[in-house]
Amino acid sequence: MMMNHTIDKLHDLKLEGMARALDEQLSTAASSPLSFEERVTLLVDAEATFRDNKRLQRLLANAKLRESACVEDIDYRASRKLDRSLMATLAQCTWMNHGLNVILTGPTGSGKTWLACALGNQACRHGLSVKFMRVPLLLDELAISHGDGSFRKKLMMWAKLDLLILDDVGINTLTATGRSDLLELIEQRSGSKSTIVTSQLPLSKWHDYLSGGNPTVGDAIMDRLVNGAHRIDLVGESLRRRKAANGA
Repeated sequence: MMMNHTIDKLHDLKLEGMARALDEQLSTAASSPLSFEERVTLLVDAEATFRDNKRLQRLLANAKLRESACVEDIDYRASRKLDRSLMATLAQCTWMNHGLNVILTGPTGSGKTWLACALGNQACRHGLSVKFMRVPLLLDELAISHGDGSFRKKLMMWAKLDLLILDDVGINTLTATGRSDLLELIEQRSGSKSTIVTSQLPLSKWHDYLSGGNPTVGDAIMDRLVNGAHRIDLVGESLRRRKAANGA
């Protein structure tokens, strides 16, 4: 009865991992030979693991990653020309401590979004805040926020994220407002927070796309996004097409 009361107290104190571990210790004979110190250590470890897992689940839920991807499953076949050494460095997530960016370009189906999500997943596992946004939807949200007065609040919310994934840059035509909003968001993050950008457009065409007749804006966005960024240019056949063929 006393131990049941203790478990209830642990739940009341929101020590869920410790409560579950104590209940397991009481229900298995394997814990009997352990010393008091060993049992307490196991309880504390269980609580720490429980909290780490809960935080990871929360970070992944907030990230809303489009793909269920992880760095351990990256396809390194030679035809993709994906640098294994670079990916190992990116998987450490230290580049995010310095506010560096990653530019992912390549044709449709080459795995840009999947790879971006794998890096996003890795960032969550390192306890970092992440958000995946398709650029057309992001710009739509910002456009709406101008009307309801929430632009500054929404901008600050995205600006403080440790990692922002901007998917499909170049897939839609930028309006003058969208171009200005994109610059403002990137400016707020520049130098302190990291951004992953995916695009079907080769980097050589970005300036024309981002400028829209205003080269000053194009220069500003390029300077903040591309300078010093890790660049990955994926090549090869469409992975989606190959998977569909293999499944046929």
